[in-house]
Amino acid sequence: MPQEMPKTASVVIIGGGVMGASTAYHLALNGYKDVVLLEREPFFGMGATGKCAGGIRYQFSTEVNIRLSKVSLPMLDRFEDETGQAIDLRKCGYLFLLTSDDDIAKFRANVQLQHRLGIDTEWLSGDEVRRMVPQLDADDVLAGTYNSEDGLVDPQSVVNGYVNAGRNLGVRALTDAEVTGITTRSGRIEEVVTSEGTIACEKVVNAAGPWSSLVSNMVDIPLPVTPIRRQMLTTTSLPQIPVDFPFIVDFAQSLYYHREGDGLLTGMSNPQQEPGFDESIDESWELVHMAAAIERLPVLASARRVAAWAGLYEVTPDAHPIIGPVRELDGYYLVTGFSGHGFMHGPAAGLLVAETIIYGRPATLDLSTIDYYRFAEGREIEEYNVI
Repeated sequence: MPQEMPKTASVVIIGGGVMGASTAYHLALNGYKDVVLLEREPFFGMGATGKCAGGIRYQFSTEVNIRLSKVSLPMLDRFEDETGQAIDLRKCGYLFLLTSDDDIAKFRANVQLQHRLGIDTEWLSGDEVRRMVPQLDADDVLAGTYNSEDGLVDPQSVVNGYVNAGRNLGVRALTDAEVTGITTRSGRIEEVVTSEGTIACEKVVNAAGPWSSLVSNMVDIPLPVTPIRRQMLTTTSLPQIPVDFPFIVDFAQSLYYHREGDGLLTGMSNPQQEPGFDESIDESWELVHMAAAIERLPVLASARRVAAWAGLYEVTPDAHPIIGPVRELDGYYLVTGFSGHGFMHGPAAGLLVAETIIYGRPATLDLSTIDYYRFAEGREIEEYNVI
């Protein structure tokens, strides 16, 4: 059935990944009318959300990110009951491998902060790590951290759950609708121009992820969000990998693995990756990645590659998101810049943006430390636990 572009809306949300879908749903859940969610691709969640590893964790190094996890992960616990959508939630735990004294010192402080905020992350010795995952070649691992409440969720199911539940509450969720312009007048949002028509509106939420700076340029609001390519692959069956295999992060190498079906999903971030929107596979980096992955987990050498893909991180200078309004343009809101950990915070972020629109400020969590203005005012807060 052809979709009909509405002529008016109270709120237009640009970007149909987890941020946009969660924002639309929570606005509608709280009685907000005439919400329109726009996705330029043929299906929702085909951008950064659909290409992420699906990890969810409490193990961060700053209070605001830990508190975002404390709001967001319980929302995923009750997601199926709330929306009717199963999301394949697996609490396999995250295990960080630490191989340098500098990382040990920093992670000790991180664990202390997590404990102060009520997160029961375990500190493990190198020997405890080796006993937990004997499949690893881990002679150089000095210590580790583990939290059994961390794990995995299917990203596409979360997006679909929010979109369908939002539609049931009256959200107009439209695909194949690329935003080509935003019209303003006298410092206020006036309309959103799309490939399918123009929508007069009072408020716009920029949830466009790696493309959010391009959207912000439409209203002359500079946005320090940079797209960075990241890639991963899945393997054929590895019977040597146990069912309770954790989500493993070799922190110094930004190398990670988790179970995917009967095999593994693995990725490794390229520290020299140039910014840009290129989502093709870098085959030379894949060779570097796999050499490191096999060295750390030798049984991986017996598997074959099933699929590989690349997606984009949306990176800010301090690896924290930007959430909230922009004072210079009445009705313009940001929810972007999550720097590789956006999917897990998407449920909370959408709730918080919805609260900001409805009440003028977020009711669930103070977001003042991650507002748009922190960069100009020298208030950056660096996140250390970035993969």
